[in-house]
Amino acid sequence: MDGRAVSLRIAGQSYKVVSSASEEELQRLADTVTAKVEELTPLGRTAAPQAVILAAIALAHELEEERARRLNVERRAKEMLRRVLGRIDDALDCASDQ
Repeated sequence: MDGRAVSLRIAGQSYKVVSSASEEELQRLADTVTAKVEELTPLGRTAAPQAVILAAIALAHELEEERARRLNVERRAKEMLRRVLGRIDDALDCASDQ
């Protein structure tokens, strides 16, 4: 992997990562993790280092749910398209019979 070192702050902790992704993209992702840590941390409390792990698990869970939703939408769209194409084929068959 061709990458460069980028410093990120996640939930108040500094991390140095090596990546080929842009610094802006990495910071956006780090901000997403920080927001999830803050969401999971009780108000007025400092986030424990383990909170980043819990945030990662929560985000992975959300990602799996979104993937499942996307697959369901794709499946339904393919089925609907198959039915529409079947109707078009039927209509064309009827028109050619006349």
